[in-house]
Amino acid sequence: MNTGLVYALLAFGTWGLFPLYFIAIATVPPLEVVLHRSLWALLLVLGVLAWQRRWAWLGQTLRRPRHLALFAISALLLACNWLIYVMAVQTGHVADASLGYFINPLVNVLLGVLVLRERLRSLQWLAVAVAAAGVAWLTWHAGRLPWIALVLAGSFGLYGLMRKTAPLGALEGLALENLLLAPIVVPALLWWSFTHDGVLVAGPPSQIGWLLLSGPLTALPLLWFAGAARRLELSTLGMVQYLGPSLQLLLAVWVFNEPFDGLRLIGFALIWSALALVTLDALGWRPPALRRASGAPGG
Repeated sequence: MNTGLVYALLAFGTWGLFPLYFIAIATVPPLEVVLHRSLWALLLVLGVLAWQRRWAWLGQTLRRPRHLALFAISALLLACNWLIYVMAVQTGHVADASLGYFINPLVNVLLGVLVLRERLRSLQWLAVAVAAAGVAWLTWHAGRLPWIALVLAGSFGLYGLMRKTAPLGALEGLALENLLLAPIVVPALLWWSFTHDGVLVAGPPSQIGWLLLSGPLTALPLLWFAGAARRLELSTLGMVQYLGPSLQLLLAVWVFNEPFDGLRLIGFALIWSALALVTLDALGWRPPALRRASGAPGG
């Protein structure tokens, strides 16, 4: 099996089960959770780099302001994605979060047009139109824009694009992102801990243990995702990504008992139809009329 595909399955499978972890630490405020995730993930990857003695990249990168700026942007996108996701899970919006990651492959398609100057094919245009109809339907049904889903899809889509074109490997890139966040994260975590009776100061040992676990639970899927992003085409990565939101949606409905009526199902069905069109296009299928017009063989 392709190594990139294995990495993608591990990453999205882990992310799909993430709501179970965040419910276990539901009493910890989302901002504090994100601060802990960044700190413990940083210490973990620095430990791995020290063990492997892989430091040559750091001096080279520090002399390249453009690379530092790109990684600073990707670090902020990642932190924003983490914060919104944790807030969504802890406030009972796991289904909305899953919708964001269902939309994400379509965001990848749009980023290919806007950033990489790719040209959309007929099925891709149709997919974008159907997805827009789905978002419009959900907006009408809820009486508000599904902002959680849109922010998660946009931030992670941009993050994936930047990691695909990043000049550093998965481990080094993750280390640099969290190093750039550290001057903000460390003082903020200390301030929060001592002024808001944070977990480090007043929390039970079990809760401290859960937050320490956020290091590997954060770093490993991101490393797997970065490895997959560098080895797979964006279209293939988008198809495997369905695993994560599918698991999240199942947890939302069957474990957390979130409301999911027939009208909301229509909006999700439109999004799924758009994803099916993107998948068919990625697999090389074309409508018979287009195949006849181009003289291409059947698919």
